[in-house]
Amino acid sequence: MARLAQTAGLTDVQQEILSTVRDFVDKEIIPVATELEHRDEYPQEIVDGLKELGLFGLMIPEEYGGLGESLLTYALCVEEIARGWMSVSGIINTHFIVAYMIKQHGTQEQKDHFLPRMALGETRGAFSMSEPALGSDVSAITSKAVKDGEEYVLNGQKMWLTNGGTSNLVAVLVRSDEGHPEGTAPHKSMTTFLVEKEPGFGEVRPGLTIPGKIDKMGYKGVDTTELIMDGLRIPADRVLGGTTGRGFYQMMDGVEVGRVNVAARGCGVAQRAFELGVSYAQQRHTFGKAIAQHQAIQFKLAEMATKVEAAHAMMVNAARKKDSGERNDLEAGMAKYLASEYCKEVVEDAFRIHGGYGFSKEYEIERLYREAPMLLIGEGTAEIQKMIIGRRLLEEYRLQG
Repeated sequence: MARLAQTAGLTDVQQEILSTVRDFVDKEIIPVATELEHRDEYPQEIVDGLKELGLFGLMIPEEYGGLGESLLTYALCVEEIARGWMSVSGIINTHFIVAYMIKQHGTQEQKDHFLPRMALGETRGAFSMSEPALGSDVSAITSKAVKDGEEYVLNGQKMWLTNGGTSNLVAVLVRSDEGHPEGTAPHKSMTTFLVEKEPGFGEVRPGLTIPGKIDKMGYKGVDTTELIMDGLRIPADRVLGGTTGRGFYQMMDGVEVGRVNVAARGCGVAQRAFELGVSYAQQRHTFGKAIAQHQAIQFKLAEMATKVEAAHAMMVNAARKKDSGERNDLEAGMAKYLASEYCKEVVEDAFRIHGGYGFSKEYEIERLYREAPMLLIGEGTAEIQKMIIGRRLLEEYRLQG
């Protein structure tokens, strides 16, 4: 068992789940990840394996057919999966954010309808906040829903949907001015709609088009797409929670889970980069000895291992805080910021240890080098995390009197 990134205080059940996932990663993901990634091929066999393990229902309550596990268990599983191939962790992350939002905020009918099928992996989720022109400014959303009898008509264009093509349920955040007078703060006039669709590309239901996959530098295999709504009609009972105007809060709650997940991904990728670096350093010889015997390389390995350990500890802390029912936006922001920055640095050091071979597509580190930057921007950029952290610190440490 590896010395780094261990988690104290886990139950026997948690340890058994993690052991099973790690075994699956070592046998089913790592041997094929780089080949699939280079082909930008959706990892269908891996996804089927995750379904069999019950991972799509990991955090869904037992009453809906899930395993009812904690955010910590989920985050530690994501860490293991990202260690194998980060794209696979993306496939389950967006699914879980949607399942979590339905569990926390959905009507009883929505929970009964969606969660059992989500637990089995039959219904697979994606969620959509971003738009082509808004970046991190969620309040600038222009996609709109207008009430028409017992339905809403949605129009607009969304961007950066992970699982946009393969999912059959999308949680979409749009502006809905119904019941909200002129001048209402933007975040109070947003609504989340649960949009069911066919998997695939093109027009996947009347008024809804998924144009195709966006070609990316890294984070391949998983499909990232746009979503275009043109007169998309959605029944009123598919407003998440049944009440308009709550969408922003529902999405932000989901994103807190997502930020712990991105931190876990950063931890997993950093762990794999360290494993590759420390292994290569003992195999490669220069000046008559393994490069691991050179002090310069030992210093790099020491820094890498310390960063892996620190990021893991912060990620675990953020997950445990959310599990305890406390607000964790400060801890999740810190964990996401630190883990993604450290991941980039650990991957780059492993890349440097590989020397010229790091630039070769034959070596796994080349893939990790292209994957790490996504973590710097996913679920809010590093700069957004620092804004959140700064504001929360000023709330906590406000001067009295």
